[in-house]
Amino acid sequence: MKRFIGILQFFTRIPIRVNIGFDEEFHKTMYYFPLVGFVLGILYFIIGLVSSFLFDSYITSVNILISTVILTGGLHLDGVGDTFDGIYSYRDKEKILEIMKDSRLGTNAMLSVLFLMLMKLGLIYSIVQSGQLYNLIFMPVFARMAIVIACYKSVTPRKNGMGNVFIGKPSLKMILTGIVYTVILIIIMGITLFNLNSLDLIKVIAFIPIMIILSRCFVRYIYSKIDGITGDILGCISELMEVMYLIYIYLIFGLK
Repeated sequence: MKRFIGILQFFTRIPIRVNIGFDEEFHKTMYYFPLVGFVLGILYFIIGLVSSFLFDSYITSVNILISTVILTGGLHLDGVGDTFDGIYSYRDKEKILEIMKDSRLGTNAMLSVLFLMLMKLGLIYSIVQSGQLYNLIFMPVFARMAIVIACYKSVTPRKNGMGNVFIGKPSLKMILTGIVYTVILIIIMGITLFNLNSLDLIKVIAFIPIMIILSRCFVRYIYSKIDGITGDILGCISELMEVMYLIYIYLIFGLK
């Protein structure tokens, strides 16, 4: 429980007045990454549900999108901006890492965050209109799980960095444990709370292998640029995976 609270504080802005701090085995909190995603997802769902009683579908979608930023403090959006500023500067490795560390917002950062948020808004709107708000619960789950997958057997090109706490630390057991309890929670929640049929459950769970492939392909691409991954890259992977999940749901459930 202590480690779960610790990573919940790390990844969210949920007010928890407990001082957990870091220790040498903080990477073991990665067991709970998908569970943190479930907490966020349930909050997105509740916000969307309440908002739908007060506003139309578009405003509800905006409220959900705003909540994704407020509840996470925009932590991963910062990673998106830094990643696109650096990787698409088309410089050498050292210069890319220098640009990514720069706190100033470049054109690539601004455009990448803008386009990502616009895409998210459109896809969330389609989910709200279809009445399938439950799909929002699983969006941050797969995004956090993607971070664990990306960190597996990875290295970092930096000696120091927040991402170094996790990069290269996950074990295969950690990954399998996360996948198993994620599948169990999806099935339990899907059946008991939303009365989903077997086919719909399979559709959601089927995103897991897609998530794994996309995560590893992106890591491989980043390796070709800077010979490793950083905390910013992990944040970027999380945000991009949320968009990929929403696109997948849009296509597989036919939300046109």
